[in-house]
Amino acid sequence: MSICIRYTRDEDRAKEVLNIGFFKILSNLSKYRVEVPFKAWIRKIMINTLINEFKKEKAHTAKINYVDEYFDNQTESHSNLAIDNISAKEIYDFIAQLPLATKHVFNLFYVEGYKHKEIAEMLGITEGTSKWHLNAAREKLKILITESEPIPNKTGIIC
Repeated sequence: MSICIRYTRDEDRAKEVLNIGFFKILSNLSKYRVEVPFKAWIRKIMINTLINEFKKEKAHTAKINYVDEYFDNQTESHSNLAIDNISAKEIYDFIAQLPLATKHVFNLFYVEGYKHKEIAEMLGITEGTSKWHLNAAREKLKILITESEPIPNKTGIIC
């Protein structure tokens, strides 16, 4: 369920995709190979199910515009202590606010560890578009983090 929540907009859709994924798992148990860890096999099926469902939704909605050019933002950001004062739930909530396609690329790249080439193939987009979405996610998350309420750190300094 945690994987499904990460890739969908709401809990109801996550439950729907979870059911589809478990149906695929149960239908394909005969294809499971013992040399592959069962948890990894299930995770792969769930991620592929989520990607397939995303593609189906994408086919029905023309609202998502992809940018085929990627302009790397070379501005450097200086690290600060703000990230030390943000809980995992707050970070999850910030990620949940990203546009759906951008959230998918962000999760596939940072959480699942896929490369842009693999993400592009999975989502039916170009590598440049995948990079653009990742950059857009970073920029949006920076804004969300900096606009969140200041939280005092352990020394009492507000970051």
